[in-house]
Amino acid sequence: MEYALTADDLARVDGLLQRLDPRVKIVGLFSLIIAASLSRKLEIIGGIFLVALVLAILSRIPLLILAKRGWITALLFTGFIALPSIFITPGNVIYRLPLLDWAVTAQGLTSATFLIGRVETSVTLSLLLVLCTPWTTVLKALRVLCVPAVFIVILEMTYRYIFLLLQKSREMLEARQSRMVGELDSRQSRRLAVAGITVLLGKTFELSSEVYLAMLSRGFRGDVDTLDEFSMTGRDWAGILFLPGLAALAIYLGR
Repeated sequence: MEYALTADDLARVDGLLQRLDPRVKIVGLFSLIIAASLSRKLEIIGGIFLVALVLAILSRIPLLILAKRGWITALLFTGFIALPSIFITPGNVIYRLPLLDWAVTAQGLTSATFLIGRVETSVTLSLLLVLCTPWTTVLKALRVLCVPAVFIVILEMTYRYIFLLLQKSREMLEARQSRMVGELDSRQSRRLAVAGITVLLGKTFELSSEVYLAMLSRGFRGDVDTLDEFSMTGRDWAGILFLPGLAALAIYLGR
């Protein structure tokens, strides 16, 4: 919930990306992600990453938030996946680990760097989109860009259900704590945890049925409409030319 509130606050900041039409941001940032994924040169991937950093600074997005939410997690997860390639990829040996005598090859180190660089760049660009645009507006823009309605509805309902389940879980925890005296041993704690999960699962199914019936009674027919209306300005047209054009240039130079 704290992350969602922070994202909403950042989306209202008067920054570069916040001023752009959501459709422009989706097309432009996604094209840069594709360029980073297709590039075969590390300097091009690094250049796209620098562009993402410049966009973050101009959009008044603290780099610490990007580091905590994306860079560290992506580095740990991707590094764990890429680590074996340093040793198992055949090529020129540049170093051997002491004791284990494992050979580190230049080709393996390059492939691991490519993977980490692409993931870090893609995560940064994705975070910029989410942090600079309200979630409902992102979904509206995806619908305008002809993404299937069922996909949009699933994303919207999942986002809302997360907060509903958090609220239900907190209410159950407060109800249990208000009726407890003293501390429980580990066995009783596990039993209460399993019972709480079971009750929460039952509430989830019951709530989903009630929400679906409520949506049908209010005219839901498979699509969700929002009050946001998009309009392109001169700044938006410049963005739709600059960001995809930069991505196309990166793809060309990174072949």
